[in-house]
Amino acid sequence: MIRTMLAAVVMSVSLLLAAGHACAADQAADEAAIRKAVEAYVTAFNQHNAKALAALWSPEAVYTNPLSGVEVTGREEIEKQFESIFTETKEARLEATTDSVRFISPGVAVEQGRAKLLVADEQPEESTYTAIYVKRNGQWLLDRVTEEDVIEPLSHYEQLKPLEWLVGRWTDQDDQATVVTECNWTRNNNFLVRSFTVQIGDRIDMAGMQIIGWDPSTKSIRSWVFDSDGGFGQGTWTNKGNRWYIQQNGVLADGGKTSAMNILTRLDDNSCTLQSVNRTVDGELLPNIDEVKITKE
Repeated sequence: MIRTMLAAVVMSVSLLLAAGHACAADQAADEAAIRKAVEAYVTAFNQHNAKALAALWSPEAVYTNPLSGVEVTGREEIEKQFESIFTETKEARLEATTDSVRFISPGVAVEQGRAKLLVADEQPEESTYTAIYVKRNGQWLLDRVTEEDVIEPLSHYEQLKPLEWLVGRWTDQDDQATVVTECNWTRNNNFLVRSFTVQIGDRIDMAGMQIIGWDPSTKSIRSWVFDSDGGFGQGTWTNKGNRWYIQQNGVLADGGKTSAMNILTRLDDNSCTLQSVNRTVDGELLPNIDEVKITKE
């Protein structure tokens, strides 16, 4: 009796595993079919074959013309819309990339991807899309597609490009201290971030961060600096030849007001010098800091 029950349990588990493997295999085949349907769609579009495109949609599919905004139902009307598109944009070409395919049920799938419409002498139109596919008589057909334009983020890279040589790891070292600065772009190249550490012997004496960006309101490069002692400041950058003059104004941790003119001179891509003049704390003039050479590692 016990052996019979064990055999039944083993048989049930085996059947479930077999069913699971079969289901996974079916989904893999279905996903491959959907990806081929996307390729067929792109090919038909680039051949400007409106009839072949319409055949890739289900008989009751709903399609929205991206040029006119007109929404139509059914293959016949969809074919007319594609004919209209190809009349208006005779040299249009399409690129599409499938990012994912997800199955809602054995007969319904959601494909998400990115598309690019290329028309001669025009800026490419990029969008992300979600396509609903339905399975009819063994064939995966489009039922609905929604699109969203890809909005290019605003970037101030062109304004900050003259400072791109700062990117990297820089070292200033003497027999008393080592200053290490690392500079990198932020996302979209809208800011340069410089992190720095001042090491005396085997300990970090101070650390901080400087952020360099473009101020569109004043049409100038500005920077903001914060240090581990609690001080902070801001600077305005002016370029003259291979030199950058940074008028720096700041606040110490105890509330004291500081100012200085820092002069950054580019020697080549891997070396520069830094000098600080006209230094004050609460209006009292301090000695200048002589020019020091900094090298990129």
